Amino acid sequence: MARDGESWRTGDQRDGVAEQWQDMLSTTHLPWTVAVPRQERGATMFEAAVRRWWIDDLALVDCTCGPCSGTRTRRELSGTEGEFVVVLITLAGRETVAQGDVEAGLRAGDAVVWDSTKPARFAVSEPLSKRSLLIPRAALDEVSGRAWVSGGVMLDGTKPATRLLTSYLDSLSLALPELGSQSVSAARNATLELFIGALRSGTDLPTTTMAQPALREAMDRYIERHLLDATVTPAAIAHAHGVSVRTVNRIFNATGQTISEVIRVRRLARAREELTDSNLPLTSIAHRWGFSDASHFSRTFKAHYGSSPSDYRLVARTGSRHDGAPVQGSVAAVQSAPRQSKETGVTAAQG
Repeated sequence: MARDGESWRTGDQRDGVAEQWQDMLSTTHLPWTVAVPRQERGATMFEAAVRRWWIDDLALVDCTCGPCSGTRTRRELSGTEGEFVVVLITLAGRETVAQGDVEAGLRAGDAVVWDSTKPARFAVSEPLSKRSLLIPRAALDEVSGRAWVSGGVMLDGTKPATRLLTSYLDSLSLALPELGSQSVSAARNATLELFIGALRSGTDLPTTTMAQPALREAMDRYIERHLLDATVTPAAIAHAHGVSVRTVNRIFNATGQTISEVIRVRRLARAREELTDSNLPLTSIAHRWGFSDASHFSRTFKAHYGSSPSDYRLVARTGSRHDGAPVQGSVAAVQSAPRQSKETGVTAAQG
């Protein structure tokens, strides 16, 4: 399987573009019969592109296309090998998907689950970007998910469980080319757990060992976005992700950390950046990053980095301390310490 992705794109000739698109869609999204607008000369030419990654036996497929429509009838169903559940996530544009009694008008952020064993149809009304996750039904048995799935199920994009699934797939699409076989297997299992969690609307998010890394990553991103908020607490994190405070604490404790420690260290890192990147006084930096006063900030900064904020700023700019004392040890170590990613807070390995 091509872990770095497989790509398809329609050609630059108007003739036969509908057949090309049908072949691409049927190869990557199971058999469909499709139609595109008449390709009149002078009109905008229909274009489509597809990229597919494999997560073990799961397929992650990104697609962009112009206005078009498609159907899966008995003919297409009989030509489908195996049974699949497909999660369709709209990234941009608009699309209508119908199966059974459900017809969903999808905009960016919306998602729907459809069943490969039942007739379905879609209509794209404007340029579309979407992501599909194709799951063999046999894989759902591993997470007791078969009974939860029926055709035409809307996933509420405002629910924490749905947001966690979609954000995890975003990260996974970027990381897959670099993952080894064991990591791909773990990612596959986590994807299944998160999908079942998204289906079980109104219940707690899945917190099994397989799903915990994705949940921790989502919580890390939440903390980064709210570092300036005084209300970034275990209760706020739990509410934002649809889990209990106990679950939040357990996930962070698994890495030997507490929520307060993680928040304090990340605020110190942002304050450290402002010491070198701005001319703000220490008091302003301290208050901005949640410290009660400059003295509290200085004590905490020195305990963590081994140098006072004023000494660190001076050395970073001039290479010498105001008291003439040697600074080759602790402050030099602070300057050479790797900075954390502003998005994830993950420290890159050195060497």
